[in-house]
Amino acid sequence: MSGINYSEKIPNNVNLGEDRTLQRALEQWQPNFVNWWDDAGPEDSRDMEVYLRTAVSVDPQGWAEFGHVKMRDYRWGIFLNPGSADREIHFGDHKGEKAWTDVPGEHRANLRRIIVTQGDTEPASVEQQRHLGLTAPSMYDLRNLFQVNVEEGRHLWAMVYLLHKHFGRDGREEAEALLERRSGDQDNPRILGAFNEATPDWLSFFMFTYFTDRDGKFQLCALAESAFDPLARTTKFMLTEEAHHMFVGESGVSRIIQRTAAAMNELKTDDAAKLRAAGVIDLPTIQRYINFHFSVTIDLFGADESSNAATFYSSGLKGRYEEGKRDDDHVLKGQTYKVLEAKEGKLVEKEVPMLNALNEVLRDDFIKDSVAGVNRWNRVLEKAGLPHRLSVPHKAFHRNIGALSGIKVSPDGRVVSEAEWKAKVDEWLPSADDRAFVASLMGRVVEPGKFANWIAPPVIGINRQPVDFEYVRFA
Repeated sequence: MSGINYSEKIPNNVNLGEDRTLQRALEQWQPNFVNWWDDAGPEDSRDMEVYLRTAVSVDPQGWAEFGHVKMRDYRWGIFLNPGSADREIHFGDHKGEKAWTDVPGEHRANLRRIIVTQGDTEPASVEQQRHLGLTAPSMYDLRNLFQVNVEEGRHLWAMVYLLHKHFGRDGREEAEALLERRSGDQDNPRILGAFNEATPDWLSFFMFTYFTDRDGKFQLCALAESAFDPLARTTKFMLTEEAHHMFVGESGVSRIIQRTAAAMNELKTDDAAKLRAAGVIDLPTIQRYINFHFSVTIDLFGADESSNAATFYSSGLKGRYEEGKRDDDHVLKGQTYKVLEAKEGKLVEKEVPMLNALNEVLRDDFIKDSVAGVNRWNRVLEKAGLPHRLSVPHKAFHRNIGALSGIKVSPDGRVVSEAEWKAKVDEWLPSADDRAFVASLMGRVVEPGKFANWIAPPVIGINRQPVDFEYVRFA
């Protein structure tokens, strides 16, 4: 990689071509990244030319270019949103002080931890999704999968840039470790639980990109408030790309529901067995997948009460979602927030210091946003003239983090006995039979304009291209 033109090979706005120390660090890291991509990235895709969006600047009018490219040759850019020399910290104990361009020594460990945890999610999702290209329901969907994958790769580069630029030898070691962990590996797994779950089929993929990438949106929004200016500016630009990932999820599930609704009307039935026999995914199965992915994702926000969350906020490292739109003092000392706990077989609210409940604040913001999308899915059913509706489960359902961990709660929010949980769990979460049925539908369809039977085509293509455009060219 030595002697390369940095602005061409790695599109960037961080003066990479003039920073010899950073160049040397990235020259050592980049071959290991390519090896990781070959080993753990999309399977059997090396010679495909994919119609991809590539970030080339931070100009809102022309930040990306589209064109066919081999993913291995994708230009993984490094971009920070435009900064302001007089930007001030607007929350926490340092409120009103000038934002930091370098890492303060006392916050070094916590900032590194935040960046590594965010960075670890990016390659993890690529690993989780690496086999999905072999069962794509259309060329359009195959292209969208690959777009998500390369942008998660670019987001890894964004976090690695921060580690190399601002954290010295520790940062270099952490950057290498990001390529060494593997999703689901028993000995060296990814840091967060949801990123060690399998993504075995396209219904799981669409649920993941709807719910779990939405967690990414809220985490990135909170980091975009950070007093550490390079982190704030990096994550703001990442949000530009994250919006497409959530679109892939929301529209993918919506198209599955649309196809199922059409079959329900054609066959005049909501009988799951008859709909499965017709080769579509019945609504109760879709509901169970929602229950699973929603509950696994809300665990990503962490414990309901967290001293770390309080420290990150008061130190100025991580704000709240849309911090600037909140009508309070942005210091939060003396303020309270309600969290749930189980008492005598019931869920009850208790008031705790808001600083300690900031994970719960962010989780509740995520839940509101998620519910809005599920309501849009319900409009598909309404438009089809069907009375059925989908919903997210209660936030205490199927939790494995925090005060609600291990408490058996039904999707409607009742604390239930172990016996009732065991009797009903296959009604509430995807069963082995559900997963086997969904897996049985996964056959590859890649002729332009053709779609698997279980999913409806999109209304429009990508970047104003027709739906039957050749989004992927096979070798």
